[in-house]
Amino acid sequence: MIDLTFFLEIVPALLAGLPMTLQLAASSISIGFVMALLLALAQQGNNPVLVLPIRAFVAVFRGTPLLVQIFLIYYGLGQFRPSLQAIGLWWLFREPYWCAILALSLNTAAYGSEILRGAIQGVPRGLIEAAFSFGMSRLLTLRLVILPLALRQAIPSYSNEIILMIKGTSLASIITLMEVTGIAQGLISQTYRAVEVFVAAGAIYLTLNFTIISALNALETWLTPYRART
Repeated sequence: MIDLTFFLEIVPALLAGLPMTLQLAASSISIGFVMALLLALAQQGNNPVLVLPIRAFVAVFRGTPLLVQIFLIYYGLGQFRPSLQAIGLWWLFREPYWCAILALSLNTAAYGSEILRGAIQGVPRGLIEAAFSFGMSRLLTLRLVILPLALRQAIPSYSNEIILMIKGTSLASIITLMEVTGIAQGLISQTYRAVEVFVAAGAIYLTLNFTIISALNALETWLTPYRART
């Protein structure tokens, strides 16, 4: 049976790792979204020199586990310390925090780029031709017609990616970051009571994700009121 007294005692300790979880999630999602948008726009052209490397990047990061990506960035790149020091990047790869953000950002950028690419290609061609007929330039059409419609269409799919990324931050504990899961592992090693600790940690993640899902649903309803009416 779960000891409710112990359960309530460990919740504040686990909540101490919530700021780190939120920092990792917010940073990686923000950086990843910008990268995903740029990659999605770059794939709209037909230049194979530009498109093929992007598709290779997407295939690698979508086809390999996030855990492996974190290990390779944090532990693997340490083998190239002299080279990284020579180009002034060792400060980035010696810190687990920045390695975690880099891995999470690259991973969500790969998935997000496919979501946004599909949303951009889903904008009706007739609307784009209508914008051109009004004398809009390609850049203006992209800014005022294509991107607003594409981003609205991408909200449901991108919401799932955001939730997956928040859950993915739990893997940062393997490189010594003390977010919620990292603190949970420390409590288990001290108390040997895995059930209460993991149930409490799961409840924190569940509450956080439920709050974010509600906010994203409200955003989708506000941006697409016609769907709510339908």
